Amino acid sequence: MIDLAKSSPISPARLAAFEILLRVEEGAYASILLNSKEEALDALDRGLTHELVMGVLRWQLWLDRLIEYYSARKASDLDLAIRVILLLGLYQLRFLSRIPDSAAVNESVNLAKFARLRSAVPFVNAVLRRATREPEIDPSNGIEDPIERIAVNTSHPAWLIERWSKAFGPEETEKFARANNEPAPVAFRVVTTRADEAAVLEQLRQAGAVLARSKIANGAWRITGAGSLLSQLVNRGEIYIQDEASQLVAQVLGAEPGHRVLDLCAAPGSKATQIADRALDSASLFAGDLHEHRLRTVVSSAKLQGLRNIQTVTLNALQPLPFLEGSFDRVLVDAPCSGTGTLRRNPEIRWRISPPDIDDLSTRQKQLLQNAARTVKPGGRLVYSTCSVETDENEDVRLAFLENNELFRPVNLEVEPSMTTSSGAVRTWPQKHGTDGFFIAVFYKTERGSAGC
Repeated sequence: MIDLAKSSPISPARLAAFEILLRVEEGAYASILLNSKEEALDALDRGLTHELVMGVLRWQLWLDRLIEYYSARKASDLDLAIRVILLLGLYQLRFLSRIPDSAAVNESVNLAKFARLRSAVPFVNAVLRRATREPEIDPSNGIEDPIERIAVNTSHPAWLIERWSKAFGPEETEKFARANNEPAPVAFRVVTTRADEAAVLEQLRQAGAVLARSKIANGAWRITGAGSLLSQLVNRGEIYIQDEASQLVAQVLGAEPGHRVLDLCAAPGSKATQIADRALDSASLFAGDLHEHRLRTVVSSAKLQGLRNIQTVTLNALQPLPFLEGSFDRVLVDAPCSGTGTLRRNPEIRWRISPPDIDDLSTRQKQLLQNAARTVKPGGRLVYSTCSVETDENEDVRLAFLENNELFRPVNLEVEPSMTTSSGAVRTWPQKHGTDGFFIAVFYKTERGSAGC
């Protein structure tokens, strides 16, 4: 790793973005790395670092094609550090009009020098200078294949565009892919064990925040503004930042006071703490996860929010579960998934997943749901959800479960019609609802021989 010392001629934001993007190429996650840099950067540099990292990751394919046009070389053949410097430079030139072209070019050249890549300095300078002279180049021009054209225009792997086009149609696919390149709105819920909702909302409004009640989930709010107050309320455990669709999952579970609840794949605890907060202390919630260190995040989050009704259990949910049959009123399987519904927040996912990954996840998801079903009481409710848009991980898992579990019946939820699938499950979309892409299926367990409800 290049030593990005504090004393350098490069702006802190560009240095941080360069380091983060190199580490993302090694397998790290941008959101975690961005959070780790927050304390070392001032507000302006934090904002620019976030813009540069997320922008480059979202537009990577489109920018790579620009590199190839301006340099007459394959982007994949370039040294990784040089490619990242060019991606950063081109992103500034094509997307950040507030940054002068000269600053984008000069800082990129200086970054190459600082990274001890002096032999590449003339190359970086030449590519970016040409980009300033030919600013209207569109790398998708001349592409005849419609799948490849959408892939380049929206900067997604062609195999994903082809897959989505077959499932949802090319028009909807392009809308979805374009939405993936837009920043996600900030949504939150007030933690009722810690604070009075009306009082918190008034504090935020007084601080200049603009609030909008969610059309998706009860108790969810969208927010713009509020500055440091938002962070203060989060740090005090009075509000919790959580996507509206994620909040809907916990809502439809319908946990009530006195219920025994199992959140089978609970870490990092967003839904577990929401369920516990809404069901009050008289409900008992068991939060399971494969890794103990991930459950520590659930514990710390519950403590911050003042929740005393969560027990954590380290378990492998692909194996028989350590609970008696029929021991829970409500069971949530928010399954590990490809995450293709969260590409606005985690753009690097699109460059990492592959078709075999989705096949493997679908197999695991079916086993998770099957194991969870055993623990549901007659009359109880089982919820399956993912933050994926893949039919293999959603509709196919739901159908396989119903075919193999005659005591379970699907529950049709009363939600806005655009969220309901033909089978009665729920889908949310960034281009339609402004939320992450989620899939939610709800099942009711009947008494043996009962017709259900």
